[in-house]
Amino acid sequence: MKQVILFFVLISACTQLFGQPELSWQRLNPGMSFCEIDAPEPSFVGDSKLFILRIEPNAVTFNLLCASQHDKLTRTAPEWADEFGVNVVLNAGMYGYGKSHPNKGYMQNYSHINSSKLIGGYNVMAAMNPKKKDEPAFKLYDLTQTPWQHIKPKYQSFSQGMRMIDFEGNPMAWDKKPWQSCSMLLCSTDTNGIIYYFFSRSPYTHKQMIGFLLGLPLKLRTTVYLEGGPEASLYIKTQDTTIIKFGSYVARSYENDTNSHYWRIPNVIGLRSK
Repeated sequence: MKQVILFFVLISACTQLFGQPELSWQRLNPGMSFCEIDAPEPSFVGDSKLFILRIEPNAVTFNLLCASQHDKLTRTAPEWADEFGVNVVLNAGMYGYGKSHPNKGYMQNYSHINSSKLIGGYNVMAAMNPKKKDEPAFKLYDLTQTPWQHIKPKYQSFSQGMRMIDFEGNPMAWDKKPWQSCSMLLCSTDTNGIIYYFFSRSPYTHKQMIGFLLGLPLKLRTTVYLEGGPEASLYIKTQDTTIIKFGSYVARSYENDTNSHYWRIPNVIGLRSK
């Protein structure tokens, strides 16, 4: 616990010393905008850019799409987008390599169960497709604050993942594989319920990335790790703009920046502008 507190103090000190980066948002569709900035520290590989997609939850529909529910066929992010008519596709979470490609945490889409295992230590539940119109269309729950039994009756689609920042804005220690650097895709929410997706092709450790996020002028809270390495996918296609982002590097397993295409992935979230 002392290490986590010290880490948070160091982040705050660095932010005060170097200042917060300016974010210049470019509109994609109503309620959907993006920006791309230099990461606070250069990576040893690639362009060291941090891409941010900003989403107002009630301006879009969120669709959980699973290969296990759709012919058991994995697809690239553009293929998911074209087939299901969505504007944005990104990983729904890390997955296993069984026949159904189950999410590593709990995953459900309406009556379809992709993975029935509620994993202890995976402390974020992404919830979408609310049962009542007054609930946000998408919300990240910190399971240490809000019990699962209080979340499940409110929504119809869920994806569980590993927490990087808690509901109060505190960084996680991330003691598991602290040496691992990789391309990375994350999802976060702020104090107003706005959703942010962060992508970096250049590899960083999880602790570095947590520090970057807490140094942004966004008041970020609950944050979940979605995917890393060449599987990390973010695809955006609107009437005027196409944005292509896929990862590459993973320390000790895929140590290169040569990946030149989207990998086929089984579980994605598709966003469609209203």
